[in-house]
Amino acid sequence: MPNAPEPVRPIELSEIREAAQRIAQTIVRTPLIRLELGPGFPDIRLKLENLQPINAYKLRGAANAVALLSESERERGVWTISAGNAGQGIAYAARKAGVPCTVVAIETAPASKLERMKALGAKLIPVPYDVAWKALEERAYPGAAGTFVHPFDDHNFIAGHATMALEILEDAPDVAAVIAGIGGGGLITGLGSGIKALKPEVKIWGAEPETAAPAALSFEKGSPQVFKDWKLSFVDGAGGQSMFPRMWERMKPVVDDYIVVSLEETRNAMRLMAEKARIISEGAGALPLAAALTGKAGKGPIVAIVSGGNIDLKKFAELIGAS
Repeated sequence: MPNAPEPVRPIELSEIREAAQRIAQTIVRTPLIRLELGPGFPDIRLKLENLQPINAYKLRGAANAVALLSESERERGVWTISAGNAGQGIAYAARKAGVPCTVVAIETAPASKLERMKALGAKLIPVPYDVAWKALEERAYPGAAGTFVHPFDDHNFIAGHATMALEILEDAPDVAAVIAGIGGGGLITGLGSGIKALKPEVKIWGAEPETAAPAALSFEKGSPQVFKDWKLSFVDGAGGQSMFPRMWERMKPVVDDYIVVSLEETRNAMRLMAEKARIISEGAGALPLAAALTGKAGKGPIVAIVSGGNIDLKKFAELIGAS
């Protein structure tokens, strides 16, 4: 039986600063660039987490979580559940630390993500999406041994993601709003915790696809909700079937509002980044730009988190060609 998770508590600024020092030799301090769109558009800057060594922000949390393992935990190894980016992050950090790694991998994840997890030395246990989601709730899966690192509901993982906030406020001190995509909620919880600790007037917005928007629904209803019309889409790194109550508890104090975008708006954002800035973004990474372009988050300056670029190039070409 898995251990019960520790009680939810705020991410403290001191923890974020300590995590930044702890992971500095593993992650990249990613650039923040202005997206030149011309008059009539919001002032949008892109935080390029697709430039991390695993091409996704999850390395921040993974590096922090693995670094904090005890010696006995390192010997037993670590495991996680992932559609690709969390698995790559844990596998990368574990390999660097000499720790065995297993990933219960969602079998519909892009082939590029599955191959990269294997290339990083992870043992993969492929499972259907529904099975993975149930395992996330139970924090257990047969055949997965060692210390479980939850891909979003883990304090140390979230504190690692929060280091992004320090960089954003250093590079864009005039920022008025920050938008991040939401899958499980770990990214926006960390980001919001760091931003609000240092500059509480900055608005934190969550972005979700219309096919999977439990956080926006939960915000509307005032309690964690199941998204009954959930559909699988190319936005595989964001949008869940439901809002975990523990993550809702984490998000409520640090997220101001939510924007739901269409799949077409997301494709257009992917194409826009490719055309204007030569950036390859996966669907989840394009959600914040799509949300910023709706105008709902204001005229800016807006920082949109490009959370990852792990997408099969053939699929990417198909998607932006269809925009």
